[in-house]
Amino acid sequence: MRPNAITLAYLDELAGRGLPDLDLPGLAARSFDISVSTFSGHCLTRPAFLDHAERAQLDSDLTALQSMLVSIPGRLFGGDLAAFSAAAGMTGPQLQAILRSQSATATRLARVDQYPDESGFRVMEVNNGSPIGALDSALLNRAFLGSDFVAEFAAAHRLSYIDPMAEMVATMLAECGLDPAARPLVAAIDWPQSYPGLAPLLRSNARQLARLGYEFVHGHLGQLEFAGRRVWLAGRPVEVIYRLFMIEDLLQPGAEELIDPVLDAAGRGEVAMFTPMDSHLYGSKAALAMLSDEEHRSAFSAAELATLDRILPWTRMVRPGQVTVGCGSADLLDYAIAQRHELILKPALMHGGIGIVPGWLTDPADWKAQVMAAMNGPYVLQRRIRAPAEPFPVPGGGATRPWVLGWGVFLGQGGYSGSSVRGHTDPDIGAPSVGARAASLTCCFHQEAPASSG
Repeated sequence: MRPNAITLAYLDELAGRGLPDLDLPGLAARSFDISVSTFSGHCLTRPAFLDHAERAQLDSDLTALQSMLVSIPGRLFGGDLAAFSAAAGMTGPQLQAILRSQSATATRLARVDQYPDESGFRVMEVNNGSPIGALDSALLNRAFLGSDFVAEFAAAHRLSYIDPMAEMVATMLAECGLDPAARPLVAAIDWPQSYPGLAPLLRSNARQLARLGYEFVHGHLGQLEFAGRRVWLAGRPVEVIYRLFMIEDLLQPGAEELIDPVLDAAGRGEVAMFTPMDSHLYGSKAALAMLSDEEHRSAFSAAELATLDRILPWTRMVRPGQVTVGCGSADLLDYAIAQRHELILKPALMHGGIGIVPGWLTDPADWKAQVMAAMNGPYVLQRRIRAPAEPFPVPGGGATRPWVLGWGVFLGQGGYSGSSVRGHTDPDIGAPSVGARAASLTCCFHQEAPASSG
């Protein structure tokens, strides 16, 4: 599938104009403080590109996937959100928080992590709700457009980009029922233990949001105060809590004392919480397993099944017994052992690559033990995606270097909302979050109109 015609044209024009030393990472570093961004000081040597058809297909497929995910409670559990929550791996305080803060309409904000294969993009994970990362990817779009070559190439090929942070704001305001002209004060709130490490990035994000005309402050749950039917941070009344803490944080000691006042205040209408805790349900890898499982195909239309078959790799909950495999069936444990080089074991609810076990990088005996330990727990097995590499210029020379790209595609109230692209030089990585610290990132430009249009 990759690279597409726009990518090849970019590389050809770069070589044809004799620009082997086009230093886009250096330009980015001079344009913004790259060390306190998603890019963490590392970015690739060119943008990634989507042609018009690819962008349209992503918009259609991922919007359909999102609709199917949020329909799971109604289609598969008779509308019983508690039953779906339990099946998705939620327990105790997690389940209670979801039921106390469930929203009338599930959020549209998401980042879908994908790899391309020979047929198109394949979904590995869905990160749903406000804690999604990499929303600052447009920093790199703007920096790269500071290059005359990139700006001229983008104009000639009708390329543009979407700022995911702006789309996040629009989605937040719409889902919280807020008037954009009111400029509500938004507090980005994290868990106390993780907040210190995140604070520098939040300060950077606040500066970007100020460019959009919105004031975001930030802190952690322990800093919030509740008085006079308002929620306060540092003496200021907050209209929206932008939730950064995760569903797994609720399993920590003392979690209920931190989260209960927020849920109570939101329930009384004293503050809006974006996004409610139920957003994690639709980002659970267990939900993808439910969509992938042959057992549930009768609940979906022919058009929906065609989309699922195109974009989802084989994904199953780790349960003893028979599972469908192609046109046949097999015992799950036997299949997992036999297909170790093609499978990856993932916790259903964790994020950032925590707990992921790639079978192809794991000793056979250890792999069997890991799968057996995961049996009947909140874990999934998923088929590996083998993504083709794309060429990227080597700094200071006329050569190129292959990078395997994992695509983080954002969704918002308007559908496709931009992309953040993660590159690895190791083709064995096989999952967007495996080896994330060793990765470099880039931004994406998409084609506004088909290449054949006038």
